Amino acid sequence: MDNTLREFVRQRANYCCEYCRMPREHDILPFQIDHIISLKHHGSSEATNLAFSCYNCNAHKGPNIAGIDANTKEVTRLFHPRIDQWNGHFLWDRADLTGRTAIGRTTIGVLSINLPERVELRRTLMSIGISF
Repeated sequence: MDNTLREFVRQRANYCCEYCRMPREHDILPFQIDHIISLKHHGSSEATNLAFSCYNCNAHKGPNIAGIDANTKEVTRLFHPRIDQWNGHFLWDRADLTGRTAIGRTTIGVLSINLPERVELRRTLMSIGISF
């Protein structure tokens, strides 16, 4: 993956995590380029399979492409930033992210998006006018 492609992915995401919407400039850890479908699952390094991700989301996602929905107990694929509409699967409840769909709920769970320290960071940022 060359620098031109990396910058394209960052700009396309408006420098925010494509999973939790954290702005890069307000997170302590460096952001990463995520393979939505990991290389071990035969994903490519093409722009259509890449997402800009905060360290927290990427570290928890790892090579996962699915998880178990807490409500239905069924195997459910994770949110795919290139084919899914974020607002169709997620909803903010103050600083907590909630899932509107099985995909949203499963993604929040697998990526541990609502860890207490992440919620507190979002709450602090929201209190000074940063929007997600």
